[in-house]
Amino acid sequence: MKILIIGGTGNISTGITDILIKRGEEVFLYNRGNKKIEGAINIVGDRTRYDIFESQMRELMDKIGRFDCVIDMICYTPPDAESLVKVFGGKIDQLIFCSTVDVYSKPAPKYPIKEDFERKPSISFPYAFNKAICENILEEAAESGKFHLTILRPAATYNDTSTPISLLGPGTALLKRIRDGKPVIVLGDGTSFWTSSHRDDVAVAFANAAGNTRAFNKSYNVTGDEWITWREYYSTVARVMDAPHISFVCIPTDLLGEIAPNSAKWCVENFMFNNILDNSLAKEDLMYKYTITWEDGTRRMINYHNSQGDIDNATEFPLYNLIIERFKYFSSRLVEELSILDR
Repeated sequence: MKILIIGGTGNISTGITDILIKRGEEVFLYNRGNKKIEGAINIVGDRTRYDIFESQMRELMDKIGRFDCVIDMICYTPPDAESLVKVFGGKIDQLIFCSTVDVYSKPAPKYPIKEDFERKPSISFPYAFNKAICENILEEAAESGKFHLTILRPAATYNDTSTPISLLGPGTALLKRIRDGKPVIVLGDGTSFWTSSHRDDVAVAFANAAGNTRAFNKSYNVTGDEWITWREYYSTVARVMDAPHISFVCIPTDLLGEIAPNSAKWCVENFMFNNILDNSLAKEDLMYKYTITWEDGTRRMINYHNSQGDIDNATEFPLYNLIIERFKYFSSRLVEELSILDR
């Protein structure tokens, strides 16, 4: 197959590219050219310069013929999606769109979340809001016969060079906190559920969707199978690092969002909600398998960052310590002032 990947060198797409090349597909990559992939035909450009992008794609298709599949890994805004329809509508067999589970309305009415659940993310969460609009644009194009559409919705996908999610500040600073036995912030009481998946697992689903007629005009959740609390999420990191038992500081999400409106924005819009999704359809059609557990994935990340010296040399995020210090202080004051009323 002739397969074009818009992106192709990022977190998930590096894995997709590697699988497709090893499978013997003719792979074309369109990106800014910061990283060349051996075995692929690399085309340099900026997909947000729409006139130039569309001209490059037309010239390419005039030269090599029709693409069997286009995989877009970096479509984030409605103009991105409209440009896809404009240049590829009626000229390719299949379009695979990398969306996100964040398009589902939050909180979900029940769990686990399935592909047919309502998709109305808050306008205050631009990443999810725009991805949902992109889905709608591409679905309308597919319904009018412009191409077969496949939508994949990953969640919190990481690779060996990533870090666990830090609710505030850089991930390496979080790892140093855990190694040093310092308190760690969790939202609420830290018992909402989260799930993560390794890039190597998710990439297989994307690669297996390419040219797969069972995947035409369907959407898939491609996420982790382990639903773990945020306490366990971080406790696993401590266990892998052989670090001290974590002392958790439980802060209400709305309060943290008001204290740190920029740094904690994703906490308010995303991390506070349960991430419990059903992957059954991807397992059935795309042979998706969750093979790398959170503990195994954490071990791979820690090994990488140890090899780079990133953890021990990480710079602290000052706001993290300050928030904990002041939260504890005012919480203790509140207890002192009001506890006498309940005696």
